[in-house]
Amino acid sequence: MSSPTNAVPNMAPGAATGAAPAVAPMSTPALLAAMLRTSPKISDLFFTPGKPPLVEISGKLAPAGTARALTCDDTRRIAADLIRDDQHAIDNLKELGSCDVSYSLPGANRFRVNIFMQRGSCAIVMRVIPGKVPDFESLNLPPELAKIVGLRNGIVLVTGPTGSGKSSTLAAIIDKINKEQSYHVLTIEDPIEFLHPHKNCIVNQRELHSDTPSFALALRAALRQAPKVILVGEMRDKETIEIAMEAAETGHLVLSTLHTIDASKTVERIVGVFPMAEQHTLRNRLAKSFRYIISQRLVPRKDGAGRVAVLEILKSTLRTREYVEKGEGEGKTLLDAMRVGDQEGMQHFDGSIEKLIREGVLDMDTGLAYATNPDNLMLDLADLAAPSPSDPLLETVAT
Repeated sequence: MSSPTNAVPNMAPGAATGAAPAVAPMSTPALLAAMLRTSPKISDLFFTPGKPPLVEISGKLAPAGTARALTCDDTRRIAADLIRDDQHAIDNLKELGSCDVSYSLPGANRFRVNIFMQRGSCAIVMRVIPGKVPDFESLNLPPELAKIVGLRNGIVLVTGPTGSGKSSTLAAIIDKINKEQSYHVLTIEDPIEFLHPHKNCIVNQRELHSDTPSFALALRAALRQAPKVILVGEMRDKETIEIAMEAAETGHLVLSTLHTIDASKTVERIVGVFPMAEQHTLRNRLAKSFRYIISQRLVPRKDGAGRVAVLEILKSTLRTREYVEKGEGEGKTLLDAMRVGDQEGMQHFDGSIEKLIREGVLDMDTGLAYATNPDNLMLDLADLAAPSPSDPLLETVAT
């Protein structure tokens, strides 16, 4: 490879070139630093030909850095700066059309980067990773989740759509384990996001492609590396799920993520990866090995000061294990179990949203938009929507 820029595929013939640059391009580190100064609440950076650099703040795009629209050459140069000499990423971008890398801005933030081809040109999305590992207090996590630190084995899953805060929640759990236990903690990530310093624990972090070729191989090797806690960045395939289950059954605490919207869908997603003939056995194993399934949604706050995490927590109990093993039925769903399981530390999305609406953290329209069952939630909030006896309109009607 003669130069980093040559590693990034050239723009296809006929692709839009955008506006011609009016000034010499800013270096990639300087551009990133300028964009980060826009707001302390930036979650993602976006680079697309034909648009200026954009940032996402509380779920909405905003301009940042420079007002000049980027050209295809701009995004190609930025992509080359981010990829550097990562041959695996170069090959993936050329052959598969996208690649994942991590990038560090000296003295500032780290980023999880996805570079992809669109209309023959490069586009880039960079997830901002805070420099400091978040803790329970800063994330306002429910006290029930602190009990994960004391678990000796089993599976804990954190689920939700992309950008819902799964990585931050897992980082806070690992950090609490790191402070309060004395274990070997092993993480397998793609790419490494939060950097965990050794505290009471040894924390070894392995990155896909640079340290290991796959989650499954790294997870199988982990069984010979004497960890007490294993974090797997994502349950991507049948082999990874099988080995994670084996690790949980042999005395390891396994933490991982899935892109599912709630606890019930998480169970069905895991079971559905396996052939029909194996699903009964898999349900039995999952029922015995899961400890918590935590699902997250980030919802815009009423005061406009960012977003708040709304969590659903399914805990392993006699009832929930039965529903996982035998499947859900009428009146016997995981949601039913969470609705009546508040004394055991469980909570469901709509109950959590209702509480935040009543506390004035969320407005009603936003809460209903993010609810699992908006109609039922609206009925539960009927007292807030109804006019009070002192309402002037009500007094006029009465007279």
